[in-house]
Amino acid sequence: MRIFHIYIPIAIITSIAVCCSTPSEQQTESEAALSQAEVAANPAGEYMYGIPIDSFEVERHMVKRGENLGVIMARNGVSPLITHNINEVALPKFDFRGIRSGNSYTLFFSPDTLRTLRYFIYDIDAQRYIRCSISIEPEIELVQREIHSKEHFATATIESSLWTALTKQNLPPELALGLSEIYAWTIDFFGIEKGDKIGVIYTENYVDTTSIGIDKIVAAYMDSHGHRYYAFRYEQDSLVSYFDMEGNNLRRAFLKAPLSYTRISSRFSNGRMHPILKIRRAHHGVDYAAPSGTPVYTIGDGKIVAKGWDKKGGGNYIKIKHNSVYTSVYMHLRGFANGIAVGKTVSQGDLIGYVGKSGLATGPHLDFRIYMNGKPVDPLKVEAPPVEPINNDELERYIAYSDSLRSCLCK
Repeated sequence: MRIFHIYIPIAIITSIAVCCSTPSEQQTESEAALSQAEVAANPAGEYMYGIPIDSFEVERHMVKRGENLGVIMARNGVSPLITHNINEVALPKFDFRGIRSGNSYTLFFSPDTLRTLRYFIYDIDAQRYIRCSISIEPEIELVQREIHSKEHFATATIESSLWTALTKQNLPPELALGLSEIYAWTIDFFGIEKGDKIGVIYTENYVDTTSIGIDKIVAAYMDSHGHRYYAFRYEQDSLVSYFDMEGNNLRRAFLKAPLSYTRISSRFSNGRMHPILKIRRAHHGVDYAAPSGTPVYTIGDGKIVAKGWDKKGGGNYIKIKHNSVYTSVYMHLRGFANGIAVGKTVSQGDLIGYVGKSGLATGPHLDFRIYMNGKPVDPLKVEAPPVEPINNDELERYIAYSDSLRSCLCK
């Protein structure tokens, strides 16, 4: 653990007679003198956590495993009574029992020979910290750091995956997740090819100069299989969604795939050689190879009409009826999500089970199938209709807005 020290003496320290004072009087008089010294020594102000650092000796530490507030306070000369009072006063704002190893804390000591701890700062996370004045009657403040956003534009060319393409450009990894969610209904991310391109306008949140994550994706395009897919963030009727150039919602009736970050190991076929039975028979689904335990989600709203064990080799399976036309089936599951039962209504993206290799399977994968009017169809070729397009009375405004964003994307 590295310890950083900042030693800056006070320019003027007022002499205080303490010989005949009680401990509490000493504390009060010392604090009064310190406040006067702070003003004199720091008229222009270099501050840390709102405290003038040239009035103190400052140390910064990391919480070690097994440490708590009592251990830290005792090591720095604070009495158990004051530590108790700090806990009591802080409780409505922060419970110090939740102090976490690895988080940073900062100590502000008086710069005299007594070297008394005056302030204790605990960083809860990147956005918040607790500021505590050390005294018999401590003052506790939960401080929210000022957050500001910056807009960025970036492009990347895909070599193997969207995530790899973005990280090679030193772009935030969250962009890959955000883009995959935006395009989940329109782009098959298992079918993206080397040379496909992505462009994105996004805002990122910062505390001072430190990034604390992506705020939102404003606009994007993706070139895939010779077509450019645009996405523009737009609020309509108090709801935010992503739309294409014509104002169609990118959200579809079905997700393009029921799980994330994997590969296709077998496609829809009317005569595939079965890897275990060694005979040719129809394989009316798509096999997604993935680690055992990978979450599986329903591709659309619907009702669970079957759940159990498929005696024909499918192992643990779930069947969901989405409407009068479409039904989806999920096979070879390791197990089912909590609460999954026949008759239950599910919403698009709900967790329903986990990838496994139950039934006739050589390794963990999901056998995913879609039926249209009772007949099997290739899940990779299903074209579900869009939902919630831009309203007609809003369309002209949206077109002007998306045109301006497209100009920025295509610079």
